[in-house]
Amino acid sequence: MDASVDRIARPWGSRTPYRRHEKWPERVDTCLADGVDAGGVQRWVQAASILHSDGDAMDIAVADGRMVGVRGRAQDRVNRGRLEPKDLFAWQANASPDRLTRPLVRENGHLVESDWPTAMDRIVARSRELLAERGPGSIGFYTSGQLFLEEYYTLAVLARAGIGTNHLDGNTRLCTSTAAEALKESFGSDGQPGTYDDIDHADVIALFGHNLAETQPVQWMRILDRLEGADPPRLLCVDPRPTPVARRATVHLAPRLGTNVALLNALLHEIIRTDRVDHDYVAAHTVGYEELASRVKDRTPEWAAAICDVPAARIAEAAELLGSADRLLSTVLQGVYQSHQATAAAVQVNNIHLIRGMLGRPGAGVLQMNGQPTAQNTRECGADGDLPGFRNWQNDAHVAELADVWNVDPKTIPHYAPPTHAMQMFRYAEQGSLRMLWITATNPAVSLPELSRIRSILAQERLFVVVQDLFLTETAQLADVVLPAATWGEKTGTFTNADRTVHLSDRAVEPPGEARPDLDIFLDYAARMDFRDKDGGPLVTWHDPESAFEAWKRCSAGRPCDYTGLTHARLRGGTGIQWPCNDENPQGTPRLYTDGITWAHPDVCESYGKDLVTGAADDVVEYRSLNPDGKAVIRAAAYLPPHEQPDDDYPFQLTTGRTLYHFHTRTKTARAAQLNAAAPDVWVEASASDATALGLEEGDLVDVTTPRGAVRGRLRVTDIRPGLLFIPFHYGYWDTKAGHAPDGETAGRAANETTITDWDPVSKQPLFKTAAAALHRVERGDGHPAPAPTTTASAPSRADALPGTTGGSLALVREEAAE
Repeated sequence: MDASVDRIARPWGSRTPYRRHEKWPERVDTCLADGVDAGGVQRWVQAASILHSDGDAMDIAVADGRMVGVRGRAQDRVNRGRLEPKDLFAWQANASPDRLTRPLVRENGHLVESDWPTAMDRIVARSRELLAERGPGSIGFYTSGQLFLEEYYTLAVLARAGIGTNHLDGNTRLCTSTAAEALKESFGSDGQPGTYDDIDHADVIALFGHNLAETQPVQWMRILDRLEGADPPRLLCVDPRPTPVARRATVHLAPRLGTNVALLNALLHEIIRTDRVDHDYVAAHTVGYEELASRVKDRTPEWAAAICDVPAARIAEAAELLGSADRLLSTVLQGVYQSHQATAAAVQVNNIHLIRGMLGRPGAGVLQMNGQPTAQNTRECGADGDLPGFRNWQNDAHVAELADVWNVDPKTIPHYAPPTHAMQMFRYAEQGSLRMLWITATNPAVSLPELSRIRSILAQERLFVVVQDLFLTETAQLADVVLPAATWGEKTGTFTNADRTVHLSDRAVEPPGEARPDLDIFLDYAARMDFRDKDGGPLVTWHDPESAFEAWKRCSAGRPCDYTGLTHARLRGGTGIQWPCNDENPQGTPRLYTDGITWAHPDVCESYGKDLVTGAADDVVEYRSLNPDGKAVIRAAAYLPPHEQPDDDYPFQLTTGRTLYHFHTRTKTARAAQLNAAAPDVWVEASASDATALGLEEGDLVDVTTPRGAVRGRLRVTDIRPGLLFIPFHYGYWDTKAGHAPDGETAGRAANETTITDWDPVSKQPLFKTAAAALHRVERGDGHPAPAPTTTASAPSRADALPGTTGGSLALVREEAAE
């Protein structure tokens, strides 16, 4: 097969069917700039995707010092040469004419161009002033899930041991902190038990709140290829929207928002009632089974049906799928993580695998997925509510070990309380105890809940805000200092995807103007602050990505995420490698827990666990009493109703989420013509029955209101469950591509105008999927359809009602499959 395919119209490309237990065939996807052919490419430079957590390996095409395209890397274990639409087109944003090229500083209320010495002097002066007057707790760092490992690690060292602050978190708090917490609750440590290769072997694949087709499209291609081959897997989809996954599912459950724990308890009830339990595995490798069995004894499908508004017979069918699986693979994402009882629900998915013994062999695994490309590194390096190397902040021996790595006194590293989570950091800023906030590669003025509150916090005169980014985002507009950063393709570093695969991304081109790699900026700050270790030497001893990676290896040695067998040179060319990679596992580790549970013993575990209702941390005495031998912990959870319920004024439930063609707040994807045209503006989804009841039609301009605010967009009528509204969260309160607010407005376009300041008690992840809302028409659509793609979960309920989303000649991609 060798063809050109419109990859906006056909986002998952052509099929390469294969049967169970076979290797996924290669298919190389190539996209070159208009007018450039393969012969015009002077160099191909290795990289991997920076716009989702798949870690799709690719090469960047370079000609005359500029990027001119990308192609997938056929030999890589993750994607076997395939790329998805964001991979294929978003590289164009690097050359956008509105890139930041010089530092900006605020003068007389306005941001003006400056130079690096001036900008850094202001940051250093404010840092020293606050340290002298208010102490380390007055300074906080809010980072991203899109930097490189070497940058996160450097930031963690300068924040934890240089400044000595507990306030360091990432926007991974918004998308993946529940994944980390659920893994720690069940297995004692972070780290995905499963691998993408399990897709090749599973006979049942269960996706819980995970629209894989739009969030990790290349792995959806893998499932589609298996569905087209011999011995295809059966799919269970739990999602209130008619996603592409739901359309191909053997069983699709569309529960009411906030009822995941009730549904999962009913599934566990049925598995236990029908005795699909691997009792030998449970006895050998777990604690807590008796409590779970007791907790779910009366949680029948009929009980859950009344809560979830899902037929009891369908719940029983789903339980039969899970219980009869020979090899079960489960994936979990934001439909669980950003909803009510997030960690409790994610842990119940782990429980299904523990009681069925579905871990550690091909096709049997759990993927508590990530949403961002380097979210795993944020967690590993201690920039997302943890200490580096998955160390336990409550374990003095772990703190002392980390202090030895950094050559500092253990008292230097704050461990009097858990590392501060992002939502608490913004509350501290709101209250006035946090006076400096350094924001890197993220846009909280669009991505955090209840945006009117977030804007007011960032705009405070007493809060000194530093923003380090590529463009003048909504957040950067509110900063005191803006630092122009280099990005993917303009710097070198490593990053780790959702199944622990480490890739190296090399610099292909120079950054524009005076933009600098994030690592260089952090190193400059550390040098200017003159951070020292306990012997008076420099705290940060590395000077470039490779030496930073070697420093990280020393920190990771002997921990679950052991990188000691990896080097930049080994990662250059070929395929990514899964950690742990060390002397015992020189080729990497495809699956964890192949021979029992590894990191749950009280002396080595990353966490002693938390109460699933209150989030209160257990101490070592409680944990040692519960789990003295370091087995997996089966943690039961009771269903609790959501905090905000629909009422007469706000009769709908509102959920927010993604679309395939955009990433986060569209900082890059809005600047790629193909992606922006596929989904150019915000829209609102409602069911056909709800639209009819309200006299609404496709394309009507509507307002969605909650007690926090309102969003205005055109209506897309879909097969979403009745009573539910959906808004994509990507769109800010100004037009990213145009560079200004639409029609002079400054609100009404961002989904997070409506969401609530509330978070899961265990993972502290914000609850973006729990609001009560009202829906009202503003004006008739007059034949103007909603700007929602027809190729995704946003497809109209009448497939023939609207023209299909296409990309035209600019979206043609060459696909070459092995014969």
